[in-house]
Amino acid sequence: MTRIEITGKIGFVAGIDEKRDCLMSQEHTSADPDALWFNIDLPKGHGFRPGDRVKVTVEKM
Repeated sequence: MTRIEITGKIGFVAGIDEKRDCLMSQEHTSADPDALWFNIDLPKGHGFRPGDRVKVTVEKM
């Protein structure tokens, strides 16, 4: 199984539609070309806010 973890600060939360929001982080990407970032859709009501630190885990099953 392949597993990658990205830890970062939420840069912004954007509303996509009445059911979903988008969380995005591009922290340090322009200064560090090896930095990883995320852009993920979540159902509304998630409680995340810009500035929150999060860990996103991606696993190949």
